[in-house]
Amino acid sequence: MTVPFPAHPRLLVIVECTGGEVGDTDKGILSAANRISGILGGTWEAAVVPGESIADAGPFAPYGVPEIMVTSGVAGAADSPDLQGKLLARLARERNATLILLPHTDAGATLAPLLAAELHAALFTEGIAVRRGDDGLEIQRQALGGQISRRRYWDGSRPLVLTKPIKTLSQVILPTMKPSAPVIIPWAPDVSTLSARTTIIERVPPDPQTVDVSEAEVIVSAGKGCTPQTFDQVKELARLLNISLGVTRPVYDLGWTGFERMIGQTGRAVAPRLYLALGISGSMHHIGGIKDSRRIVAVNNDAKAPIFANADEGFVADLKELLPRLLERVRQATGGAP
Repeated sequence: MTVPFPAHPRLLVIVECTGGEVGDTDKGILSAANRISGILGGTWEAAVVPGESIADAGPFAPYGVPEIMVTSGVAGAADSPDLQGKLLARLARERNATLILLPHTDAGATLAPLLAAELHAALFTEGIAVRRGDDGLEIQRQALGGQISRRRYWDGSRPLVLTKPIKTLSQVILPTMKPSAPVIIPWAPDVSTLSARTTIIERVPPDPQTVDVSEAEVIVSAGKGCTPQTFDQVKELARLLNISLGVTRPVYDLGWTGFERMIGQTGRAVAPRLYLALGISGSMHHIGGIKDSRRIVAVNNDAKAPIFANADEGFVADLKELLPRLLERVRQATGGAP
């Protein structure tokens, strides 16, 4: 027998809107919220993380968002995650939210347990798939490096806080998503009884040269088609553009760089905005580690290289001829330094 959900399930999706902009991750979580709301058979709305604001509801419209809650009049909210958690929990109570959905970003992973604690809610992080089952709402998560799938069921008896991995979020607007005319609703809570226990005193942006490649936004990666000379040029390209460097297994085996730079199923799985593959043939082990990249651009001197079948753009070229010309243009544009 199917477990009954609350009579009027309500989903509240949290969007970050950093700097007032609706980014790719925000669009992806809105798309996910639309689909999950359809599975629940209830209503849904969005809330901007306290401390952020939006000037235009237009980007929300294609995803069918009816209302957008924007917190106002709370000083210091942007610099206090625990205050943000308390505010969002209060908002969830006021809006009778049954399920609270967040992207599993640094902010989302921080806010999710805070929300669950405040709401005495169930917590499920990095859920990759959601469907209605006989035992409730079935949610799946990958475990042991993606080798197995773990399933849990939510019966709706208490609120649920759910996060979704960034790599599973798609900004694609499905035909089933009916556009809306979103309404921005200012929310000015009474914060006289709330206090911030922690405060962010400084934000240090990640250094693309040293950040873990699994967290990198843009990666230039070298394969066995590189010589020692062209590999040095690839490293210089990464330095000048201030982007992350990656390598394939054969390059790592040559001892040219450490294991932390190796990308593939036996190394790091990555999901950057842009993956530039230079001299990479495209073995299935490497493709398995880059398949979640939003855009793949490949350069190889073999027109039949498998990488081209998995790339958004491909160029047949000799790196010995291409890289010196590319570096010269980059040096001119950057003044020779990042």
